[in-house]
Amino acid sequence: MGKNTSGISTIAGLLLLLISVYTYGSGGQKGLEGSFNPDLNFAQIEYVKATESSNGSWRFDVTVRHNDEGWDHYADAWQVVDPQSGKILTVRVLAHPHETEQPFTRSQSGVKVPDGLTRVLVQAKCNVHGFGGSVILVDLSQSEGDEYQVQRRGD
Repeated sequence: MGKNTSGISTIAGLLLLLISVYTYGSGGQKGLEGSFNPDLNFAQIEYVKATESSNGSWRFDVTVRHNDEGWDHYADAWQVVDPQSGKILTVRVLAHPHETEQPFTRSQSGVKVPDGLTRVLVQAKCNVHGFGGSVILVDLSQSEGDEYQVQRRGD
């Protein structure tokens, strides 16, 4: 019988998230010098645009940069996370390498952000190194930050 490592992976991911939230602070900043691995072998979040729809759901347009090398090593997902609880609000699977399109932007619509949650963490991963590159903490109550823009319904 094989080992079940999904629990360990979940715990490791949550620990990385908590470290990221603690280290990255507020205001959408990517983090302090040395607090993430800037190597392009780790997927880096470069920019986020968050748009609130008329029904209250959100669309996230996320720009990712990674040294995609084909199917054996590429950025394979980004996600939006509640930085307080660690709950993943959405995952955008990236179905193929983007070797000739760097950086690239992909979107996810219909994201439900709980009432009262004003900040979300956006992070990306690759199929070799997982998470560890730059993240962006987006303050949904602000219209913009250094690496993000927010458009609320009625704006």
